[in-house]
Amino acid sequence: MTSTEFTRNTENFCYRHPDRQSFVLCQRCLRTICPECQTQAAVGVICPECLQEQQRAQTPAQRTAQRRWNRRPSRGGVVAVGGRPVVTYSIIGVTAAVFLLQLLTGNAIDQWLAFYAPWLYPSVSGVFEPWRVLTGALVHSGFWHIGLNMLALWMIGRSLEPLLGRWRFLTLYVVGALGGSVAVALLAFTTPVVGASGAIFALFGALVVIGRHIGAEVTGIMIVLGINLVIGFLPGFGISWQAHVGGLVAGALLGLIYARTRRASQRGWQIALTILLVAVLIGLLALAPVIWV
Repeated sequence: MTSTEFTRNTENFCYRHPDRQSFVLCQRCLRTICPECQTQAAVGVICPECLQEQQRAQTPAQRTAQRRWNRRPSRGGVVAVGGRPVVTYSIIGVTAAVFLLQLLTGNAIDQWLAFYAPWLYPSVSGVFEPWRVLTGALVHSGFWHIGLNMLALWMIGRSLEPLLGRWRFLTLYVVGALGGSVAVALLAFTTPVVGASGAIFALFGALVVIGRHIGAEVTGIMIVLGINLVIGFLPGFGISWQAHVGGLVAGALLGLIYARTRRASQRGWQIALTILLVAVLIGLLALAPVIWV
């Protein structure tokens, strides 16, 4: 789909604010809604009109029960989130908590969470610790390392999470961490790695792909991305360029899936293609010992 075709399709914009692009749909009427129009409900986000309809449908007993059990009653029994990047803040909080544990335990927690490819294959090391594929993104080597990564996550997440929705954003972050680990296993098998760089570069990759798809200006993002990629290849920085490239590729592919399957009728395809991407990454991970051993 070209940028012109995208902008002409009203389904790509909030039905209440036609100038605002969004990938999030009301879970009741399936119309596109921007962060300002989203209200979190038990089934996902809903639009203002569906919220009002839900309020009108409440029985007197339901209203009484809500006033009784909620000290601060929410509108219609749901919590209005205003498009806040809750997942972004949660990831930052969890990562910061793990870093605090690193400081308190003298970095002993690195021995449990850091990514080291040989420990994924019992036939190679006699050890099988598969959680390291993802937990490596939670540990960092120092204040600058975690500070820069979490700053990048905060800057990108504030824009990308409301655009994609919480679950898509979280999936993107996790798949990016997986992609970074896969690249390290394939290209630097015996190198221990820590940090969320793979996941962060996945956000960069998805943001560029989705931005180009919707006709947004992404030159600035591409310049920042290029600078960070080049730095990863320079000697003396101790940066795993393999994790950067792996996360970037995984994020760009998932961003393409999101961009091409955003309609409600394509949700099954979106889920299936996401699962296929994860399966391919796991399949590539299985090739690492064949290449190196």
